Amino acid sequence: MTAAGGEGTSAHAASERWLAVRVRPGSHREAVVAALFSVGAQGVQELDDQLVTVLADASVVDLMCAVLAASPDAQVETEPTPRVDWSERWKTAVHAQELGPLAIAPPWLAHKYDVERAVIIDPGMAFGTGDHPTTRGVVRLLPHVLRKGDRVADIGAGSAVLSIAAVKLGAAHAFAIELDGDAIGNAEENVARNGVVERVTVIEGDASVLLPLVAPVDLVLANIISSVLIALLPTIASSSSPRGRRAILSGILRDERAEMLTVLDAHGWRVEREDHEDVWWSVAIAAR
Repeated sequence: MTAAGGEGTSAHAASERWLAVRVRPGSHREAVVAALFSVGAQGVQELDDQLVTVLADASVVDLMCAVLAASPDAQVETEPTPRVDWSERWKTAVHAQELGPLAIAPPWLAHKYDVERAVIIDPGMAFGTGDHPTTRGVVRLLPHVLRKGDRVADIGAGSAVLSIAAVKLGAAHAFAIELDGDAIGNAEENVARNGVVERVTVIEGDASVLLPLVAPVDLVLANIISSVLIALLPTIASSSSPRGRRAILSGILRDERAEMLTVLDAHGWRVEREDHEDVWWSVAIAAR
């Protein structure tokens, strides 16, 4: 066990400071993680074989006692670190996403973009900040599929990012359907923030029930796991307008592509365009 910076055994000398902490947890990794939280860690990052955190006004003695009690062969390194407003520091890790004609950006970066181009999303509990490849895949496909004046259904809407993107690209209206009640407030705030309240309707509930109620729609956006997408394919088809059955599906692993192509063909869909990023596959489809 080591304590960088010449820390002694006096709890008083080590208190009233912020500490950067690195731990090689030894044989009881999970117990060490729990010990770090018990002494005040608000989050623990795993870097290779080390656990990294920052503690406010922590005692090195208390820290080391807790870690060694959890894993006697652990090694601990600490060093003083400047006080930081971590409630603001995390924002530096959130970046704008440039996606063709649109940019998805957090509110504090909105000033860098034209209002017409920017989709401003406040990172919250809802999924869909643009940081995930499945969201980016749908937004990249949208300009190639969406027609001006389309009515759009966004199922599994999360933050409503895809609904907002659709109306920014020319959709007449988008219905953001989300099952998770905890996401609804964030979605409504994002719709208001982007000035599209008249063109995006946020609805809480099950897409299999609500999609037929907002039908007919010209385009369905669905960023959900593949098993749910497959179950929803008949509902997507029956809720489509006479303008044609069209959808953009995401949330699909590249390893699932072959299976999904077989399922889509069996349900009467053809692939119009594909998008790949990392391990994820997104696809624009239309009725044969």
